[in-house]
Amino acid sequence: MESAQRRLLRLWHRLFRLWIDPAGFSTAELLGNAAMAIGVLVVIWGALKIMGVDVINVIGQKLHSSLP
Repeated sequence: MESAQRRLLRLWHRLFRLWIDPAGFSTAELLGNAAMAIGVLVVIWGALKIMGVDVINVIGQKLHSSLP
């Protein structure tokens, strides 16, 4: 267990150093992260739709009800 915690801490430290140094990220890495984020949003949206929550209608209703 100790080794897993150390590995996680090393990974976090490495990611933090990359975050601090913007030269550590290339354009391809940034685009890849953006694509993964969009993919996650699509999966979450699909899961909500399967569960019966229509996100677009809910957002539209909230916007419509907030207008004067």
